[in-house]
Formats: sequence, C-alpha cells, structure tokens
Amino acid sequence: MTQPATLNPEPSSGAYQPAAWSAVQVEAIGSQTPAGAPLIGEGDFKRIADDLDVWDAWPVQQRDGHPAALEDGTTLWMALGAPRFPDPDERHGHARIHLLARRGEDWRHLGPAMPDGFSPGSREWSGSAVLEPDGTTLTLYFTATGRRGEPTLTFEQRLYRAIATLDRESDKSPRLCHWRDLQEIVVRDPVLYMASDAGAAEVGRIKAFRDPAYFLDPASGAQYLLFAASLAGSSSEFNGVIGAAIAGDVEGKEWRILPPLVSADTLNNELERPHMLQRDGLYYLFWSTQRHVFNPEGPMGPTGLYGMVSERIDRGWRPINGTGLVFANPPEAPKQAYSWLVLPDLSVTSFVDEWGAGESYSGPRRFGASFAPMLRLVLSGDGAWLDLRA
Repeated sequence: MTQPATLNPEPSSGAYQPAAWSAVQVEAIGSQTPAGAPLIGEGDFKRIADDLDVWDAWPVQQRDGHPAALEDGTTLWMALGAPRFPDPDERHGHARIHLLARRGEDWRHLGPAMPDGFSPGSREWSGSAVLEPDGTTLTLYFTATGRRGEPTLTFEQRLYRAIATLDRESDKSPRLCHWRDLQEIVVRDPVLYMASDAGAAEVGRIKAFRDPAYFLDPASGAQYLLFAASLAGSSSEFNGVIGAAIAGDVEGKEWRILPPLVSADTLNNELERPHMLQRDGLYYLFWSTQRHVFNPEGPMGPTGLYGMVSERIDRGWRPINGTGLVFANPPEAPKQAYSWLVLPDLSVTSFVDEWGAGESYSGPRRFGASFAPMLRLVLSGDGAWLDLRA
C-alpha cells in the first residue's frame, strides 16, 4: 500500500485548543443576508434507482481529497441507501453504504459496498473512503451503528476502518471485493466525548460518535479523522462538538483521539459530517446542521452549511463570515437539501430532502432521496459564499 511521503504525528505545539461556536455568533446571522441555495424543483433531480433512497454521499477520494477517477473518467462514490418507506425517517434504521459510479451527470448504482454480514453494526452510517495510488487498494472509514443481530435497534456508534480491493475488469462494472482488516480504529474517550447511546432514541436528539472524514494535512503529512460527537460532562442537552483523531503510523492502524476542535455546547446538538480542506494557506472546517437541533432557548440558525477557518489545525478556529453560516436553504424551502460536502475544487454536493416551497405540506412528505444539483463555493480569507454564476 502506498503511504504519505511524510508523517508528522504531532503539531509543533502538541496542545489542541477547542473553539467555541457561540450564541452571539449565531445571533448575528439575522443581520446578514448571505445568498441562499437556489430553489430545487421536481425537474432538477432524478432518482438513482426506483427502489432505493440515497443520502449522505461522499466520493472515493485520493489522499489529497480529490475524487479518484478511473481510466474513462468515471468517479466512484458512496452513499447511505435504504428501501423506500412511507416515513422517510425509517431509512436510518436500515441504512447501508452503497457504491455508485458517476460519469458526467449520469449515476449508476453498483450495489452495497460491503458484503452481507461483514459490518459489525446493525446498520452502516456515514464515513469516507480513500483509494491508494496503486488504483486497487481502498480504505473505508465508516460508522457502525448498533450491533449486528441486536433484537432492538440501539444508537451506539463506533468508528471502523476496513480494506477492500477495487476490481475494475474492463468487461464488468467496478466492484469492491476481498474485504479485510476490519478494525475499530478510534475508541471513544469518556473524558472527552459522551456515549453515543446516552441520548434520546429519536432523530434529532440522539448523541453522536459518527461520520469519520479522512484528511491528510499537506503541510505536515499528518493524517486526521474528523467526526461528529457530543461533549462529555455537559449540563446541556445541546452539546454537539466536532471531534478529531490523529494517526500515529503511516499505515493508519493506530489512532490517538484528540479533544474537540469545535464545540457548540449549550447551542446545538449535532454538528454533522464535518470535513476539512486547505486552500491558500488556510484550513476550512465545514459541517452541516439543522434548525431543529439548535437550543430553542437561544438563537437558532437555519438549516445549512456552516464552517470555521484557521491558519492551523490545532487552534485558532474562528467562524466563517463571522457567524459560521456559509449558506442556507432558501427561505421558501427551508428543508430542501442537507448533508453538504465541499470538495477540493469547491463544488458542493448534498442530497434532496424535503424539496419544493413551503415549511410543511399536505399529503405525503416529498423526500427527494437523491443527489441535489451541485453548487460551488467561493473562499476568500475568512469569507465564504455561493457562486451563483456556476
């Protein structure tokens, strides 16, 4: 397996200083008028498959974060998938990671990524995947939720790594085979992070230890995993944080858990799918969150993409645009998309949630369950906004 050329497992300071995302910053959102995402209509997206809902997607990436392309330009992606249910929230209890192929604007479903019975959880939640320069060795970082075979679904979340071989014979669709080396790589530190099964067993109130996102620091060669978590020892139900771990070896078999990079304690319950990129000497840390997981006793931001920026990973994080908000769903469709992921070329992917205008609808919920139109960001220093010309 080809590894990073260098590895510096410790920043020069060796001390991580979490940044607070505060109520004062969120309250200032009301005085801003950032451009919202364009309204998504019924003709702006199409399903991947008639019998499959998909959400929370990520590309199979190179170590530098760019999507890994096959010889014909196809890129491989992963997404959570489940059968269609009358209540879309049921999908979370049946989620598996699926493999997809993208060429241009066309998507092809290639089936579940991992074989039946391989994952240690009762379902699989979000993660990230890295294809090595050999073009065949793939590392998947993912969330194993619950325990395989449990009679009643639980919300315990564990962070795992597994290795697969990418088989891309010319006469077949790409597939992942020879799964091996399944390992729980980041074990929760109870001093830093609350147990993920300690919260209420309902969507929006569960606690987090999930969504591992791989990041290779181009400055030091250090490898990080970022993840959504909940702060230990908090007196508030709204104790979401962004956690991190750092690899202690070039193979990525040994990881050391770190204190949170960002804390929204007392403000927000879920800072979901955190991810990072470096551009023009700055690090940008992004996450998604929803209006209904803000503390109702304080200021509540819209459902949108949020972030912080710093000159270094271990400290100095400050909110993008002064508030943290990068962009939100349009006011007339406040729930239309979610789970934004910023790629190194500043394109932004997400999935279609409750599309169409209106806070609530009569009749069945309009769950898009597919990829939303790609957006594009502009980054400039501490500022970030949508490029609506793209």
